[in-house]
Amino acid sequence: MFTRRGLGLRLVAAAGGLAAMLSFGLPSARADGDVVVFAAASLKNALDAVDAAWKAESGKSATASYAASSALAKQIEEGAPADVFISADLDWMKYLADKKLIKDDSDVKLLGNRIVLVAPKDTGAKAEIAPNFELAALLGDGRLAMGDVKAVPAGKYGKAALEKLGVWSSVEGKIAQAENVRAALKLVSTGEAPLGIVYQTDATAEPGVKVVGVFPEDSHPPIVYPVGVTADSKSADAAAYVKYLQSAKAKELFEAQGFTMLAPVASN
Repeated sequence: MFTRRGLGLRLVAAAGGLAAMLSFGLPSARADGDVVVFAAASLKNALDAVDAAWKAESGKSATASYAASSALAKQIEEGAPADVFISADLDWMKYLADKKLIKDDSDVKLLGNRIVLVAPKDTGAKAEIAPNFELAALLGDGRLAMGDVKAVPAGKYGKAALEKLGVWSSVEGKIAQAENVRAALKLVSTGEAPLGIVYQTDATAEPGVKVVGVFPEDSHPPIVYPVGVTADSKSADAAAYVKYLQSAKAKELFEAQGFTMLAPVASN
């Protein structure tokens, strides 16, 4: 049965998916010579700042298109004109590399992150995330906002954590799956969902939510954001851009948004 609240959840999640699809129009509007970057939705705030710094220092520009890593990888597979791909997990980078769609030896493990449980900022919810914690009771009649648990990295990490903690079966029927992690975040910030699982960096970027619990790092696979140059890239600046993502300035900007820098800092 469709409830008004359930319909709202579906509409917001669908709107997130539509926004993700529309984002693919960005590369066609880029200026000649721009590096076209397809990046996981959770990177938007940090990568926008890094791209601005790169332009200020080098005079060169990057045009970024943000969506779920799964959607971006499929777009690249279908011939979308990306020069650089930044995934929110290793699986989708490997997916493209196995199809020879990433240049050999160009991929780097760039960033790390954490997943957290968030609630709307004006709620009093708190959670001690541990084995068999009472997540279903915290949700009540509401739903848990997450990225698509079969494809979106944040959703996959979240499901893995809930399974490891022994609570997945208690909430499996209460999941509101979104097309990407920022769409899941929106469900919580607007009050459509009482709780959501997103990256720590998403919580930092969205003033409408608060962190009510942090998932133990050993409850899910390590969260790694790899970056690589696409095999079809014709950009003369793509490799330099990837190197800049490993610079001291980029490290500062990524860490300001809550990411952990995994790659060694590259010299200029």
